[in-house]
Amino acid sequence: MHSIAWWPIFIAVLIATISDIHSRRIPNWLVFPLLGTGIAISGIVRGWSGLGHSVAGVFLAVLLLGLPYMFRGMGMGDLKLCAAIGAWVWPHQLVLVLVVMGLVGGVMALVWAIFRGFLKEMLAGTSELVFGMKKRGLRPHPTLVLSNPKTRKMPYAPAIAIGAIVSFLAVA
Repeated sequence: MHSIAWWPIFIAVLIATISDIHSRRIPNWLVFPLLGTGIAISGIVRGWSGLGHSVAGVFLAVLLLGLPYMFRGMGMGDLKLCAAIGAWVWPHQLVLVLVVMGLVGGVMALVWAIFRGFLKEMLAGTSELVFGMKKRGLRPHPTLVLSNPKTRKMPYAPAIAIGAIVSFLAVA
């Protein structure tokens, strides 16, 4: 699936990145066709095995990114884009996508906080999210959520795009 998946994913993450930077949204008209064609092509090219791997890639993305979404720290568009990528690249490559995405996203957030002058605030918020969970339990933080208009938000599609592209270069 590697060579078949490269172009659709590259084009999709490019469009998603531009959209996320400009509007802070990743459109459904982009992710749902990408997800559906990823599953369909996997089934057509590799039969039932390909279909199973494709669906497993979708479920892995939902499983791993569902928690940040439930805590309102990641948008549904980001989750759907990763699930669509998982449909094309299957679980083994998706793990690499997600690891690189997490590292790149962390570096992007750090650089953004440094240049915007809120590094101390970001580190305090991160500490509160991690260590405050003992008091909060499995509930979202009351203020450090995407729905709070005062929360600083960063488009995450660029990190997802870099993770996807690096994963193709790594398995080439």
